Amino acid sequence: MSEDRPQRVRVTGPPRRTAARPRDRLGDVHEQTPLGGVYLQSLLREQLFLALRMLLLVAVTVGGIPLLFRLVPDLGDLHPFGLPLAWVLLGGAVYPFLLFLGWRYVRLVERNERDFADLLVDVPDREPDA
Repeated sequence: MSEDRPQRVRVTGPPRRTAARPRDRLGDVHEQTPLGGVYLQSLLREQLFLALRMLLLVAVTVGGIPLLFRLVPDLGDLHPFGLPLAWVLLGGAVYPFLLFLGWRYVRLVERNERDFADLLVDVPDREPDA
């Protein structure tokens, strides 16, 4: 009966050989060369400007709601859903807006990091300067 059984076969994953990495600038960042410092500074500057733009957007929109009620006092008389309009806006509508901005900020930061990584890896081989 043991002769009828097929021989056991070991199943493994795909071969783990990786292709040779193209010449890249990633070593410049890891080795903290002056060129790597320039690349890293550009990423940090872009991330800072993105954060400041988002902060400014939040300050203008959320901070502008009380200013709007100060400039147009008749808005205080509106009561949608049986609540004062200021409560509806500041207590309800602001949170979905902040969630959207947070989601958008994360997406843009990830895009900046992906572009930075692509910049470092996708380097064509150059001829040395003579």
